Amino acid sequence: MSSGIDYAILVRNKTRLEQLIERFNTKAQARFYIESLGGEFADYERENDRFQESFSLVQRRLSSVVKNKLVERAFLPSFLFNPKQLVVVVGQDGLVANTAKYVGGIPIIAVNPDPERYDGVLLPFTPDDFLRAVERVMAGKHQVREAALAEARLNDGQRLLAFNDLFIGAASHVSARYRIGYQDEEESHSSSGVIVSTKSGSTGWLSSIFNMTAGMRRFLDSDEVPTAQPALAENELMFVVREAFQSKRTQAGITAGILGEYEPLLIESFMPANGVIFSDGVETDFLQFNAGAIATISVAPEKARLVVK
Repeated sequence: MSSGIDYAILVRNKTRLEQLIERFNTKAQARFYIESLGGEFADYERENDRFQESFSLVQRRLSSVVKNKLVERAFLPSFLFNPKQLVVVVGQDGLVANTAKYVGGIPIIAVNPDPERYDGVLLPFTPDDFLRAVERVMAGKHQVREAALAEARLNDGQRLLAFNDLFIGAASHVSARYRIGYQDEEESHSSSGVIVSTKSGSTGWLSSIFNMTAGMRRFLDSDEVPTAQPALAENELMFVVREAFQSKRTQAGITAGILGEYEPLLIESFMPANGVIFSDGVETDFLQFNAGAIATISVAPEKARLVVK
């Protein structure tokens, strides 16, 4: 087998049980904490046992065909990926999303460690069948689904990618203050922030906003049929302004729109402190977005490449 792959990067995250043990120092103390609150500690144990079994199987099988290196989720932002690698993610859908924005187009083979527990929308492989995908990637005979990423680029050159969505706003529950520009129009806003979703993320946070809108219409006994959520093309993003407040100095006309590859969204921060842009629901993965910062939100030039069966 001829291959341009030097080695595989095996990505995982800590299980809930591992995180509890880190927090409480011992498994016994973690058990006491969960059970004292009426929780079922055995479920944490079952989840951990199944994951460890699946991950160990993946690691053994992967080692039989290619050298590999383990990278924990927390170290993804600082890890240097290169084109002579392939990536095997073992975990939930969110781990695939959080990995995709760092790997720079390297093929991702996503493995569902517990199909009975996780839906696995982004996890087409199991520990039993993933190795065939690895062999196809190494032989250059694999197929991928390319997924668009969203990009936030600041006027100082910093940038952040998102597989599912970006949040632009305040780090707390106070109102975010900013100027927004879309399709040659500008407004000053005071809102709960802006969500920008990719097609991949449109069934997540973005869908909850449409659920809220539909619920409000039902509450108001509206005779109108709730507007269906638009289907995004792969190279489109959708932005929604959350809870825009209208006043003498703030407007609420620009509240939603579609961003194509050549149609960005511009947002200038008016927040003296605590302004942030974070991606894919991970608040620790963020850019500061304070007064003077201008963000250009657009479709990223990179694409995530997810290996399919």
